[in-house]
Amino acid sequence: MTVIDELSELRRIKEEVEAEILALPGITAVDIGVKYVGGKRTAITAIRVYVRKKKDVPPEQTIPAKIQGVATDVIERDFVLH
Repeated sequence: MTVIDELSELRRIKEEVEAEILALPGITAVDIGVKYVGGKRTAITAIRVYVRKKKDVPPEQTIPAKIQGVATDVIERDFVLH
């Protein structure tokens, strides 16, 4: 699989689950990008889910570690329109 094919597949998966993720409380955005662990950049491309505040949530609202085999990264950030 080429890099372009991999990115197309990541984009397809993200678009497939995006509406469901955005419907969860506290979610501010979903994108694709590099995963960070402990504040350090990794070589893993992930579906990144942005939340207003990281906190314990009920199991049905937890973002899984992987979605359809793609790693996820939960990032605390609130977006403000300028």
